[in-house]
Amino acid sequence: QVQLVESGGGGLVQAGGSLRLSCAASGLTFGRYAMGWFRQAPAKEREFVAVITRSGSGTYYADSVRGRFTISRDNAKNTVTLQMNSLKPEDTAVYYCAAGLDALVTMNAYDYWGQGTQVTVSS
Repeated sequence: QVQLVESGGGGLVQAGGSLRLSCAASGLTFGRYAMGWFRQAPAKEREFVAVITRSGSGTYYADSVRGRFTISRDNAKNTVTLQMNSLKPEDTAVYYCAAGLDALVTMNAYDYWGQGTQVTVSS
């Protein structure tokens, strides 16, 4: 049974602050999957945030977070991390990690999803 479990959210962070989200994967051969982060704000559709290739050699970001967020992975520990700096109120959302065979930006490219973790940024 595949499980993706996000952690690191749940509190309140001020604008300009930083937060580090982690996603622990189990039940799959982690190194065979690209890992992505998506987010969904209230009353909005879920949107792409960042993706990292299977080996970790390639990354891609949404324009809205490029230069502020960094995605990384540790294939030995089956974890993927999203370091978020210079946070803005518009970053407030539930953040989801996802696993897919290809490093794409579309939701339907991902086979497995976590339950999500709340990030709230105050102004």
